[in-house]
Amino acid sequence: MREEFPPQVLEGILDFISTTVRESGAEGVVVGLSGGIDSALVSRLCAEALGNDKVVNVFMPSSTTPDGDRDSTEAYSSSIGSSYQVVPIQPMVDSFDSVLDMEDRLSRGNVMARCRMIILYHIARNENLLVMGTGNRSELLMGYFTKHGDGACDALPLGNLYKSQVRDLARHLSLPQSIIDRPPSADLWEGQSDEDEMGISYELLDLILRGIRDGSSFEELAGISTLPLERVIEIESRVEANRHKRHGPPMPEQR
Repeated sequence: MREEFPPQVLEGILDFISTTVRESGAEGVVVGLSGGIDSALVSRLCAEALGNDKVVNVFMPSSTTPDGDRDSTEAYSSSIGSSYQVVPIQPMVDSFDSVLDMEDRLSRGNVMARCRMIILYHIARNENLLVMGTGNRSELLMGYFTKHGDGACDALPLGNLYKSQVRDLARHLSLPQSIIDRPPSADLWEGQSDEDEMGISYELLDLILRGIRDGSSFEELAGISTLPLERVIEIESRVEANRHKRHGPPMPEQR
């Protein structure tokens, strides 16, 4: 049986959202609503922290977006009383495809993610809103996001929560079970799955990431996770290799 989500953590996130928006002088936030648990949770948290009328949810489908996502995201946005917009990205992606070499699906996926962020910042600029990111700590540590795409935002409410904690908070707030159970995917190509692409479940990944944070040895982590030692080392190496994605561009020191 899972423990109750710590109330002080939830309170801290809500305070972070309200303080960040107030100090920025913005009138609210815009969230890219995908149908997945992360964006649904961010939208709900922002509605609780700011008021549902201060949240603009934007659904940005492409040709690979699953059927039914428009209806489900619109219904979810309506359930929390926030506004909802639909801005298809496929025309933008097709335009890039006409001038860039986008034959491999990863290149196309990166362009799709960056097109979505262009839309969100355009809406934010026009309506004096902040762009709320939907990334979680597991994705940030693994570099599992597109730089200047879904990794671009003004604030990250879930940035210190591992994916397993995101699910716990979603249960605590009684988000729809269909959203909680949905396999994590950015839907950048047909059949994409976060866990399949990384080759590990989030539950097991979080176990390793927490252990690395707490200073456990690779051998200890291999033992408690039942993963091969080489796989544990590979995860730690990926965390280090993607450090640049979690920080601004490096600059030379002034002499």
